Amino acid sequence: MGLVAGATVVVLRITAPSAESGRLSDSLAKVSVTLPQGWSQEAVPPVTGFTSVARDGGGGLVMARPVPGAVADARKATAEAAELYSRLLLKGDRVTVVEDKELPGGHTRALRAEYQDVANRPAFLRVTLLTRGGSAVMLLGLLQPEETARRQALDTVMTKIK
Repeated sequence: MGLVAGATVVVLRITAPSAESGRLSDSLAKVSVTLPQGWSQEAVPPVTGFTSVARDGGGGLVMARPVPGAVADARKATAEAAELYSRLLLKGDRVTVVEDKELPGGHTRALRAEYQDVANRPAFLRVTLLTRGGSAVMLLGLLQPEETARRQALDTVMTKIK
């Protein structure tokens, strides 16, 4: 019995999935990221204009799309995109900005939506605009429901996008 139990443990360790479960690659937006366990690349983004999407299976997603033309003001463009996607995707009774900061080569803005009804739990939206070499890419991350650990996981995926 001990031999069987030991062999089982060894087999389970050898066949256990790695901490990384795949890769999101988007040749149109010129971005890629190694996805953590539980995340997978999907075939069709749920929002028109985005060219790639990855989901975590629990209500989290990250999408990417190229931004046509030059971006003169990354902060303003990010704020406008966050407002647009907030209206389209969150539709919260109260939406607050929880972060707005400049990044090396871009800008990011995060919003939290709260709902008065009992069915909807808070949602989280992060819009990041990366500008590099004359081109730009828009990243959108969404969580429903929003929880601290899941927000950290989403932010990790988004910050690793190259």
